[in-house]
Amino acid sequence: MFLHTHPYPPFIPPNADKLIVGTLPPPRFSQGWLKADDVDFCYGSRDGQLWLILGKIFGVDFQFENSQSAVQQRQHFLYEHNIGICDIVQQCQRAKIDASDIGMQQIVLRPLLHYLSENPKINTLLFTGGNSKNGPEYLFRRHLKTAGLSLTLVNNTIPRIHQFSWQNRTFTTVSLTAPSGAANRAVGSMAEYKQLKAQHPEFNTIDFRVLQYQRFFKN
Repeated sequence: MFLHTHPYPPFIPPNADKLIVGTLPPPRFSQGWLKADDVDFCYGSRDGQLWLILGKIFGVDFQFENSQSAVQQRQHFLYEHNIGICDIVQQCQRAKIDASDIGMQQIVLRPLLHYLSENPKINTLLFTGGNSKNGPEYLFRRHLKTAGLSLTLVNNTIPRIHQFSWQNRTFTTVSLTAPSGAANRAVGSMAEYKQLKAQHPEFNTIDFRVLQYQRFFKN
């Protein structure tokens, strides 16, 4: 079994009101085997699409290289836009060394409620995935259950929106379509995507996520 440990602590600017919540970066980030165009920071895989999507939404030309300047560029962006990142998995065991959520076993969760308590301005959690087994929403539900809490459905269309109340605060959660190549097939099967693609043949799965994400990152 391979012990897959999250290599990065939560990155939460003092004025953050939104929190990006995923699971774990690919195992190579834990092992220190980064590629030349990986970024040594959250969602830094060259195969991931989060920073590409955010760059299109906010008009930022993010660097995609293994350099300190690329890390600092992302950190400055998060500070400027009051966005934090705190993945929910601290570590897990894997029989196969890959980045799949479904392959995670013996999962140890981070105390997300503790981080929310320490950051009183956060009101929105943006899950980079849904309620499929071991996805961010799925694991967060498990975390809430330990505190006797649960999510209340607000909107059941993609992206699904829920709310929960805790410590006299109300939080909104949004289960975004995952910013990964693996999710492209699911995007391609969505009726909304097919309609937009028929109207605009050049429209692609990145464009679809940009339309979806910008509603919640720029509100």
